[in-house]
Parts: sequence; C-alpha cells; structure tokens
Amino acid sequence: MEKTPWEQAVEFHGHACPGLALGFKAAEAAIRELGYARDVDEEMVAIVENDSCSIDAIQLILGCTAGKGNLIFRNNGKQVFTIGRRNEGKAVRIALKYEIMSGAGKDESREDKMKRILESDPGDLFEIREAELDLPEKAVIFKSVKCSRCGEGVMESKARLSDGKPVCSDCFADYTRGW
Repeated sequence: MEKTPWEQAVEFHGHACPGLALGFKAAEAAIRELGYARDVDEEMVAIVENDSCSIDAIQLILGCTAGKGNLIFRNNGKQVFTIGRRNEGKAVRIALKYEIMSGAGKDESREDKMKRILESDPGDLFEIREAELDLPEKAVIFKSVKCSRCGEGVMESKARLSDGKPVCSDCFADYTRGW
C-alpha cells in the first residue's frame, strides 16, 4: 500500500512533530500558489529562513535539496519559506503567523498542536504573498584541486593560496592581526 505524502515526510524525518507539520503545510501552500510539479532538476528553488524540522518536509514534498543547490539556507530563526519557480520567474513568501505557535494553543500537547496544524488551511497558518526574487543560478560543478597540505580535494573556487600553492580552508592560516 502506497504511503501518503505526510507518511512519507514522517518516514524521511524520523518522527512526526509540529515542526514537520509546519513545513508540510508550507509546501502545500507553495504547491497551491505556484502549481505542483515536484522538482527534478532545480526548476523550483526554496529559500528557508530556519534550520528546524520543517525543512525536511520542504525537501521531501517539493524536491528542493542542498545537494541539488536549490535549497538555500538563510538561518534568520524565522519560520519563513520563499519558494520560486525559475521557468516562470514567480515566487511566494510563506511566513508563519506569529500567533500560531506562540499564542494559540499554549496548553496543547505536542500531538494536539501537530493535529491542529495538519488540519488547518495553509492560509490560516501563514501570511502568503507574491515575492520579488532574483532566483540564484543553477548549481555549477567546479574543478577540484588538491590541497598542498592535507592532500584532500577542494573545489577550486573555495581554495586559497598559501606560498603560491592551493590549500583548503581548514589548512589555510589566515593573517588578520585581530581585525
């Protein structure tokens, strides 16, 4: 028997929780606003402003991942998700309403809070608006160079020079004099 998208998200994340439910509903809002096609090749981009459980639902439902370069973290500590589609140049900003987690249901159990979120319409949970967004370019594959100190490969664009030889950031000794 095939699992529901929510069951798939729980399996991917490892447990069911209110944070995962928020990401699930944010993904639902993005699908509603932008039209659904789970991303295959970086056409959809998600810019997330937190590092919470919600991100796992965004990855699973929308197909935006750090490995593909279409999941971008701007950890501002906010339950805010900006989702865009490259081919249309259209994006939406999905921001959790402050009262959802801080005010309403303070005495709720974790299970009740999760159930309330899952049963809510995304428009009741989030402020959803069109967003002006310059979507980042698609991921680029850079040449690797060998670090002259540790011998490990490092992306050429991330390597530094030390004594005229490439080194990785771990082996680079920065000279700052304290400022």
